Amino acid sequence: MKAINPNEDLSKLLIHSDQGILYQSPKYRNYLKKSSFVQSMSAKGNAYDNAVVESFFGTLKCETIYLQKVKSLSDLIKTIDEYIYWYNHHRIKLTLGGYSPIQFRLMNQQI
Repeated sequence: MKAINPNEDLSKLLIHSDQGILYQSPKYRNYLKKSSFVQSMSAKGNAYDNAVVESFFGTLKCETIYLQKVKSLSDLIKTIDEYIYWYNHHRIKLTLGGYSPIQFRLMNQQI
């Protein structure tokens, strides 16, 4: 996961919500379509395309949101931005050989 850079092309941005009701809303789906966002939900009861992001959101909530009280929206955004940076640069993953995602990517990139 990465934070959104306001200067990058968002035309292929995948959007996901934990709120399943949004995926049933024609107004919400039309907004996403007009905005060039791609919904990550394929069909009711089929969460396989969401498995990675669901896992990340669960980890994010357990390691930040549930452990502290945020006082404002800006505090929440700052907390999430800091967590995403830490998650990508410093949090080791056993499935990546004990490296962070960034370390693993740098070690394995093709030159």
